[in-house]
Amino acid sequence: MVNEGVKGMPGRKVYLANTPRAEALAIFLKALAEQGALVPGKPERVPVDAALGRVTAGTVYARRSVPHYPAAAMDGVALAARETFFASETSPRRLVLGVQAWEVDTGDALPPGTDAVVMAEELHYTGEGTVEVLAPVAPGDHVRQVGEDVVAAEMLLPANHRITPYDLGGLLAGGVMAVDVHPQPIVGVIPTGDELVSPEGEPGTGEIPEFNSRVIGGLVSQWGGRVKVYPITPDRLEVLKETVERAVAECHVVIINAGSSAGREDYTARVIGELGTLLVHGVGIKPGKPVALGIIGTRGVVGIPGYPVSAALTTELFVRPVVYRLQGLLPPEPPTIAATLARKVFSALGKEEYIRVKLGQVGERLLATPISRGAGVITSLMRADGLLVVPGEREGLAAGERVEVTLLRPLGEVGRAVIITGSHDLSLDVLASRLQCTIPGTILSSANVGSLGGLLALRRGEAHGAGIHLLDPETGDYNTHYVRKYLPGIAVCLVHVAYRQQGLMVPKGNPLGITGLADLARPGIRFVNRQAGAGTRILLDYLLNKMGLAAGQIHGYNREEYTHLAVAVAVQSGSADAGMGIFAAAKALGLDFIPLAEERYDLCIPQAHWDHPGVAALRQVLLDPAFQAEVAALGGYDLRHCGQLWIIQDNS
Repeated sequence: MVNEGVKGMPGRKVYLANTPRAEALAIFLKALAEQGALVPGKPERVPVDAALGRVTAGTVYARRSVPHYPAAAMDGVALAARETFFASETSPRRLVLGVQAWEVDTGDALPPGTDAVVMAEELHYTGEGTVEVLAPVAPGDHVRQVGEDVVAAEMLLPANHRITPYDLGGLLAGGVMAVDVHPQPIVGVIPTGDELVSPEGEPGTGEIPEFNSRVIGGLVSQWGGRVKVYPITPDRLEVLKETVERAVAECHVVIINAGSSAGREDYTARVIGELGTLLVHGVGIKPGKPVALGIIGTRGVVGIPGYPVSAALTTELFVRPVVYRLQGLLPPEPPTIAATLARKVFSALGKEEYIRVKLGQVGERLLATPISRGAGVITSLMRADGLLVVPGEREGLAAGERVEVTLLRPLGEVGRAVIITGSHDLSLDVLASRLQCTIPGTILSSANVGSLGGLLALRRGEAHGAGIHLLDPETGDYNTHYVRKYLPGIAVCLVHVAYRQQGLMVPKGNPLGITGLADLARPGIRFVNRQAGAGTRILLDYLLNKMGLAAGQIHGYNREEYTHLAVAVAVQSGSADAGMGIFAAAKALGLDFIPLAEERYDLCIPQAHWDHPGVAALRQVLLDPAFQAEVAALGGYDLRHCGQLWIIQDNS
C-alpha cells in the first residue's frame, strides 16, 4: 500500500501497511531464498578448540578408533580367561605374576595373550609372587575393546550440527583436530538518528544513549552470528544510503535501526526501495508495526523501529530466522508454558500484541501478570519472565484465562520467585539483592500497584505478600485495620520492615520556598501525586483533611506516578515543583526534603505462604544486620523493629 501524501505534509510518502506477521516473514524469506541469500557461505576450517557453537559444514568422520588398543577397564590383573575356568572360593586358582597374570591399572594396554581382567577386590595376594583367583571370568570381562567408544571412519557429527562441549571431546578423541564449519553470519547494525549519542557519556537535553546495537549484538551472538555495528548515522538521506550500500557489501543481513516509520526524517523504507526492493512496510504487530523488510542485491535488509522493545522484538521475529538459515539450521522453537492470566488485558483488533509478563507460582497456580507495555521501556524486558501473544482477531484476554507464555528465563528461576506486590519501597531492592545471596537463584519479583492494590492481589491469590503502609485516620494506626477489612477470614502475618520519613520532595535549594502542604495551594505550584490506593496518597489526603485543604486547590493533584522514584524524577526534571514521597527517594536524586510524617512499612504475608522457602529466607534477610545497615544508609529509615512479626490469626 503506497500513500503519496499526508494531509498537511505534501510530498511525504507513507508505505505503512498492516501485513500479518506470518505473511510478512514468508514474503521476506521467499525473496531471500530466490536470491540465494539463505544459503550458508563457503565453509571455513577451524581448530576444534575454536569450534564450540559453530555449525558443521559437512559430515565429520573419526580418524582413529577409541580406544585404539585393548585396555583394562579396572585395576587388577590381566590374564587369559581360560586360566580361571575352574576357580572357586573353595578351590582358588593360583597364578604366577608375570607369567600367567600381569598387574594392570585402569587404561593400561592388555599384555599379549591376555583377554580378561580380574578386579583387585576379587583377588587374594599370597605374598609369594602369586595371586589367587576366587571365581572364573569370561573373555572380555573388564576390558575396553578396540573401538568400544569410536570406530575409525565412523560418523562423529552430521552436517548442519551445532557443536557442543561434549562434541569437542569426541572429535579430539577420534583424531579430528580441525573441522569445516559454516561461516558465522555477519549482521550489520546501522543506528540512525540525530538524537543518538554514545552511551559512555552523559546525554544532554534531547540526546538519547544508543544501546539498541548492544542488545541486537547480544541476540545475534546467542544465535551463532556476529554483529558489525556501524557509526551512528544522522538523519540525512544520502549519508544513510552510503552507509547501507557499504553494509550490504560487508554483511549477510543488514538492520537499519530507527527511521522506519513515516516521520519527516524517516528514510529507511525509501532507502531500501531506492537501492533494492521494499517487500513489506508495516506489519500487524504491537509493538513494532513500522518494520520494513526488503532486499538489496542478494542481502536482506530489515528496518526496525527505534524504541528498544520494538527493536528487540522485530529483530527476534525477522532477523533470527535468517541468521539460523545462514548456518544451515532452522530456528529452534522457544520454550513455552501454560499459565493463568492474573489480570484482564485489552488489545486492539488487527494486530498481534506481545505482552511482557511476570510469572510466579502462587499455591497451585502459575500466574502470568502483565507488566509495562510501553515500546520504549527496555527495563520491562529485563524484568519480564515471558511473553504472551494476543491474537489479532481478539480485543484482549480475560483474567483467569489460560494462556501460553514464551519463556524468557529458565522455568526453575520462575518457580523459586517470591512475588511481592503492593506499595513501592527502596528497601525491596536491597531485599531482592540480599535474598539472591542468601538462596542463590531465588528472585524477589515486585509489582508496584499501591498498598490497597497489593491487598486485593493477596485476596485474589496473585502474590505471596504485599508491601503496605496504610494509615487508619480514625486510630492513627497502620495496616492492621486495612488487612482485616480487605482480607476477611484469611490468616496473615505482618512482617515489619521499617519506619520511614514521608514528606515533600522539592528541587535542590527549594527555589520556590515551599515549607509545607499549605504552599501546594499557591498559584503556579505544580504538584505530582501518587496513584489512588497508594499509602502515600492516603496519608496525603489525611493530612490535607486535617488542614482543611481540598484536593481541587492543588494543581497536579490528579497527576499520578506509581513509585517514589518516579515522583522524584518528575521533580528533578522540572516537570513538577513538588511531590509526595519518602526521604530515601529525595536523597537518591539529590532533592531537598520537607518531612511531614513517620509511617510504618510492613509486608503482609498470608500464612498459607509462610512455608515457601523464599518467604522464610526473606524474613531471615530482614533480621540480618548487614541488610538493615544497607537500608539505613539510604536515608530516612528507622529499623528499630525490622523483621518483627505480628500474626493475625483470624480476620473474620
